[in-house]
Amino acid sequence: MAARKSTIKSSRAKKKEVGMEESLQMPEVVISHEISIPKVAIIGRPNVGKSTLFNRIIGSRKAIVDDRPGVTRDRNAASCAYQGRMFQLIDTGGLDPAASDGMLSQIKQQSEMAIADADILIVTMDGRSGLTPLDEEVASLVRGIHKPVFWTANKVDTHKTEPLLADFYKLGLADVFPISAEHGIGVDELLEAMLPYIPKGHADENDRNIPKVAVVGRPNVGKSTFVNLILGEDRLVVSNQPGTTRDPVDTEVSYQGASYVLTDTAGIRRRGRIDRGVEGYSVVRAMRALGRSDVAILLLDGVEGVTEQDSKIAGLIQRQGRGCVLMVNKWDLRTKDPEAQIRYEQELQRRFPFFGFVPVVFASALHPETIAQVFPKVNTVMSEFAKRIPTGQLNQFLQQTLEKNPLPLRAGNPVKSVYITQVATRPPTFALFVRHSGDVNATYQRYLENALRDAFGFIGTPIKILVRNKNPPSPPRLKPKPSYKLKPKPQRKLKPKDKPKSIRTRSKNVKR
Repeated sequence: MAARKSTIKSSRAKKKEVGMEESLQMPEVVISHEISIPKVAIIGRPNVGKSTLFNRIIGSRKAIVDDRPGVTRDRNAASCAYQGRMFQLIDTGGLDPAASDGMLSQIKQQSEMAIADADILIVTMDGRSGLTPLDEEVASLVRGIHKPVFWTANKVDTHKTEPLLADFYKLGLADVFPISAEHGIGVDELLEAMLPYIPKGHADENDRNIPKVAVVGRPNVGKSTFVNLILGEDRLVVSNQPGTTRDPVDTEVSYQGASYVLTDTAGIRRRGRIDRGVEGYSVVRAMRALGRSDVAILLLDGVEGVTEQDSKIAGLIQRQGRGCVLMVNKWDLRTKDPEAQIRYEQELQRRFPFFGFVPVVFASALHPETIAQVFPKVNTVMSEFAKRIPTGQLNQFLQQTLEKNPLPLRAGNPVKSVYITQVATRPPTFALFVRHSGDVNATYQRYLENALRDAFGFIGTPIKILVRNKNPPSPPRLKPKPSYKLKPKPQRKLKPKDKPKSIRTRSKNVKR
């Protein structure tokens, strides 16, 4: 991740309520970074192939690639290795040093932060179009930096583009690496030149056990603002325009000694409104980020209320078996209405009847005290997500549950010999063994799930119940096929009448 740790602390944060002058102690949030591996940032003007080079080096299509300029906006990072040496690669948006306002200025700010934080820089230029004035501005920005800088001319995949390489030496460069990120030409030579600046080391195996938290929701509900609040810096580009975030961005943070991998995702709209191309890729990557997470923080708009798309995203979280915390954002705009929270909770019960076990937080992504409200809920859901119940305790619970509400009768006889055990966690999964699996219908499974929650909790996490036959029927034995031996047909002796005419005439001539 990063090469150092930056601690964001604030001694006091005043409550913004009318008539309240009491101050709150700010929670301590540490942005954790890996110290053992260096960081390599890819920078350059828009539409020169930075994301393509990023995907080529890491060996996967993590970054969205499109022919249109300005697709990448946030800093996208991934850990990778080359010849046993680990480093973190950072993809940045198109850098325009002259940008002063709007989205381009925020992308410029993100690129400048990546340049300041990186240990090695890769400046990418377009080998087909040659040297441009914007390339010269980027070069002047990098000249005063005392870091290893590697200059690359991308899209050099034919001999016709090689003469244009001479234009880049006008910048006074010692070496320019001609590469083709799309076809992988020249990338190995670039990485070989970087090896002396990358120390030998191995990845930290403990990172695999770090809880992964994904922030999901509809577009423009405040996901990036909430992540920036937790990080204490403008790590992500924030705008009132829906669909600002495109690539899922992972950041490792630490709260009260516990580490988390926080993932900001793109807004998920209705399927019919999703545009083909960049937005479609963003939604697919957001769903993948949700699938590899442990807990999802579903942000809702406190002003607009609960919508049908919120219900669909909640159903997606449940189908993928992820823990969940509901955060109603922008609640600072409704604090003057004392009955607003009661009405909103009733709306949640109506829209989310399957999410009655999920904790709800009413907060604002602009107030620092929101961090102290959300992270305890995440810790609770994470512990419940990995909870395991002993088998003996489960079967005692099952017998008490069967006494209150037994299984349906089978042929007029009660169903006996029922057994339950927990077979997995993350999410908690139980196997119910009965003599005939058809005796347990979906209604009884819901009753059993509610009884498990009443007895053992499982706050904010889904439960899976697998019904299995206690004595599964053995597969039918196949009879071996009989082997038939074909008898050879007896050869019939030829009679004089059956002999060919030539043979008969020959035999008569012999007798004469």
